[in-house]
Amino acid sequence: MAVFIGIVITMASLLGGFAAMGGHIPVIWQPWEFVIIGGTAVGTFIIANSLKTVRDTGRASVEAMVGQVPKARDYLDLLGLLYLLMREIRAKGRNEVEPHIDDPQESEIFKRFSRVLARPELTSFVCDYVRLMIIGNARPHEIEALMDEEIQTHRREKLKPYFALMTIAEALPALGIVAAVLGVIKAMGALDQSPQLLGSLIGAALVGTFAGIFMSYALVGPLALKIKYTREHQMRLYTIAKQTLLAFMNGALPQIAVEHGRKAIAAADRPSIDEVESETISQSSRGAPANDRAALQGAA
Repeated sequence: MAVFIGIVITMASLLGGFAAMGGHIPVIWQPWEFVIIGGTAVGTFIIANSLKTVRDTGRASVEAMVGQVPKARDYLDLLGLLYLLMREIRAKGRNEVEPHIDDPQESEIFKRFSRVLARPELTSFVCDYVRLMIIGNARPHEIEALMDEEIQTHRREKLKPYFALMTIAEALPALGIVAAVLGVIKAMGALDQSPQLLGSLIGAALVGTFAGIFMSYALVGPLALKIKYTREHQMRLYTIAKQTLLAFMNGALPQIAVEHGRKAIAAADRPSIDEVESETISQSSRGAPANDRAALQGAA
């Protein structure tokens, strides 16, 4: 909603200010100038990027426009899932835990946290490292290095739409100049016409320069930054999983490990200890070791 409100304010300010100065808004409407700029931008975008990146840019744009960033429930579901998995590892043998991570779609634990299951890459991330944990031969610092490398790989993939759009945003002013030059060439062919006609042709050509700059700095550039903001917030979930699992590998009780993950959430979005306890632990602590609860109370 904020994106649409911003677009409305931008367009209203632009057109309203132009009209208030005595300008005629219909003069700005030069569809072929926009076709030259927009079509060339789309064409170069397709040339410069893989089909996968082109499709992902469409998805990322929709995510940015609707504000598809993790909410409190996403964080609580992830922490709740991790808590249950860690509790299972402490209380049961490898053979009893493996079915949950081998087929998370059929796991009763994963089914309780549909928001995590709705993110296949995050589900795979959690399952892969829980599997390494129950094998028992991996050292925490080795797992941490592997996690960092995978998170960076995910981040690079997730931010490809941002870099692709920023490249187009940087090119749009130049494409606007190209459209303007073509308009001037057309105007030069009408030098023998009336000053009124010649003036209208030159004015139409200048719309190309205006459109390129406006689309770059007021539309495409801000959209790219919104995509970066959205995708980086989505990547927080991986950091939370990393910090939680590493704390557990280093000997922390499940409830203490969850607190490590909670601290990886930005302060503005971070649920309180009481929220984590009531939403993820109290609801899933049937059969949990009695000293887990006391441990978190001490940490609080």
